[in-house]
Amino acid sequence: MFTKKIVNCMIFKFTSNDFQEIFNVVNEASVVYKGKIPIDRWREPYMPLEELEVEIACGVEFYGLKQNGVLAAVMGMQNVKDVTLIRHAYVLSSYQRQGLGETLLNHLLALAKTSKVYVGTWKAATWAIKFYQKNGFELVSTQEKNKLLKKYWSIPDRQVETSVVLELKRQLR
Repeated sequence: MFTKKIVNCMIFKFTSNDFQEIFNVVNEASVVYKGKIPIDRWREPYMPLEELEVEIACGVEFYGLKQNGVLAAVMGMQNVKDVTLIRHAYVLSSYQRQGLGETLLNHLLALAKTSKVYVGTWKAATWAIKFYQKNGFELVSTQEKNKLLKKYWSIPDRQVETSVVLELKRQLR
């Protein structure tokens, strides 16, 4: 797999006080969903500060990637039962397609301690699905997706209907 060399970047774990920085990146980058995901699932801001606080309280650990001192990407990781979930992966619009998301994803995968890693995204987010597939994830069946979303995520039924789940199976060292 070819990966771009990323220069002048730093990956770090956010603290519980970094809500505003995460909020800013998530909500700037999520505009790509507007007009793509079901209209009843879109809102502004896409992720309100209160929802972000709940996600962190529920165990989502956020990591950031700064390039040349600019926070360009955020991504969360959550251990739930016997699996790891990749959550809330966003790259600022002006930094997309430069390998930053892949760099951050690989960092989180190196930290994951489970043999199964899942990511959920919108069915309409074909670019995100392709990104995860390029990085070794495989789509699960609709039946399996429904089971996994109910077991490991806390999302509304409407979001379950309009989402997909991808799985990365790996050997632990």
